[in-house]
Amino acid sequence: MKNGIQLAFENCKKENRTALLTYTVASDPNKKKSVQILNTIAKYTDIVELGFPHSTPVGDGGQIQTSSNRSIKNGFKMRDAFQIVKNFKKSQKNKPIILMGYYNMIYQYGENKFVKECKNSGVSGIICVDLSWPENKTFAKKCKKKSINFIQLLSPTTTRVRMGKIIKDSHDMIYYISMLSTTGGKLNVSPKKILESYNKIKKINPKKNIVIGFGITEKTISSLKSADGLVVGSAICKEITKSLKNRQNPVTKVDKMVKKLRSKII
Repeated sequence: MKNGIQLAFENCKKENRTALLTYTVASDPNKKKSVQILNTIAKYTDIVELGFPHSTPVGDGGQIQTSSNRSIKNGFKMRDAFQIVKNFKKSQKNKPIILMGYYNMIYQYGENKFVKECKNSGVSGIICVDLSWPENKTFAKKCKKKSINFIQLLSPTTTRVRMGKIIKDSHDMIYYISMLSTTGGKLNVSPKKILESYNKIKKINPKKNIVIGFGITEKTISSLKSADGLVVGSAICKEITKSLKNRQNPVTKVDKMVKKLRSKII
C-alpha cells in the first residue's frame, strides 16, 4: 500500500505541477486555532507539515522560533501534536501530514511510543532535523515498518558520494535545504543556482521526490516551481504573528496567503 506522501506526488505529476508543502507549529497560537489553520491550508496544499516546538532549535529562524515560543508558553506537550493530527484527520482523511522537529523530544517521549502514536494518529512522515544519516538509519527503519516516511535531508555542503548513500536509504521524499542558513532567512543564493544544484541531485535518482525548503516566499516560489515540491514555513508563521499583533484572525489571513502561494505554482 502506497504512503499518502507518494500518492500526493503522483497526483501532482499527473497534473504536471509542483507540490506545495506548508509548515506551521503545533498549538500555535493555540490548539483549536492550530487545527483550524491546518484545515484551511489543506484546501490549497498537497502535503502539510506540523512542527513540534523545541526551546533550543538549531535550524529554525526567528519566525518559527516565535511560533514555537507561543506554543511552549501555552503548555505544549508532545501528546498535543498527536491530538491535533487526529482532529485534523477527522475532516482531512486523505491529506498527508508530516511531523517535523528535533530528536531530543522523540527520545524523551520514547522512539517506539512516538512511532506508534504517529501511526495511530495518521502521520505519514517524520522530519527529524538533527538526526542525520547514518545515525538515523535504525530509527528510519522503525518508521518504515509502520509505513511512515523518514524524510532524509540534503544540503549544499553534502558531498556527491554521501548524497548517493542518503538517497539510496531514503523513502518517498527527500528534503533539500536550499542554502546555508536557518529557516526564514533571505534567499542568499539565486533561484537559478538552487535549481542547478537540485537538478544534479535529481540525476542521481530521478524517481525520488525531492522538495526544496528554506527561503521560499511569495516572491521566490514561482521561480523554483520546476522542483518536485516547495516548502513554505517561516512566511506562514510570520503571517500568524502579524495577524495576532493586529488583532486579526490568523486562520483568515493564512487562508488568503496559502491560496496566493498555490496560484503562483499552478
